[in-house]
Amino acid sequence: MNNTRQIKTLIGAMCAAAVASTVYAATGSHTLHPYLNLAVLALAAATSRMKVKLPGVNGNMSVNLPFLLTAVVNLSAAEAVAITCVSTAVQCWPKKNAKFNPQQITFNVSMMVFASCLTSLVFHAQGLRSLPWSSATLGLVLATVTLFLGQTTPVASIVAVSEGKSVAPIWWNLVQLSFPYYVISAGLTSMVQTVSSHLGWELALAVFPVMYGIHKSFQMYFGKMVEAVQQPVLVRAAGAGA
Repeated sequence: MNNTRQIKTLIGAMCAAAVASTVYAATGSHTLHPYLNLAVLALAAATSRMKVKLPGVNGNMSVNLPFLLTAVVNLSAAEAVAITCVSTAVQCWPKKNAKFNPQQITFNVSMMVFASCLTSLVFHAQGLRSLPWSSATLGLVLATVTLFLGQTTPVASIVAVSEGKSVAPIWWNLVQLSFPYYVISAGLTSMVQTVSSHLGWELALAVFPVMYGIHKSFQMYFGKMVEAVQQPVLVRAAGAGA
């Protein structure tokens, strides 16, 4: 099986998982929260365009994660999946004059739909809630871990297949780059839950300016990392051309 067939097989498997997840979300949850749904959707879509280029990986990261977790925690599985689908499509949509890549968008949307639905399933699991030591904090931690694995594992797999490399080192590189962001996002989601329980969800969603600040911080930090990686390459290229 050549590289192209492997990529198509992986994308097909991800699409099948997304379809199964969507069917589950549509049949397993019926409660709707129209105002909160629209608010989270708007913020998730807006922050999905706040992207940073990850050094050493052919991909980027947006700062919409706290809103995706907020959707999982507060909304039905169907609503969480819909928000994830739209915000991921917005994130992947190419900028002006950039080339449209349907395979990439299909894979990313499918991956995020599956990860979101799996995360909702874990957070709302009745077995977890029946445990005597269970708590909302534990549920949020498990949901964050599920979303983390549901995102990083498929991304590492598709990058490894595309570049003909091993999955493990690529996944570990993703872990080192993105793990702090998942911890921050879980903390912000917990803060949103606390504020919304006392002052209402409208005020809690004012976390948007915080995500803008985090985006600017990540841009500066990862930008310096990219420059540090590129500088030795440019020096070697200049030496070779001398």
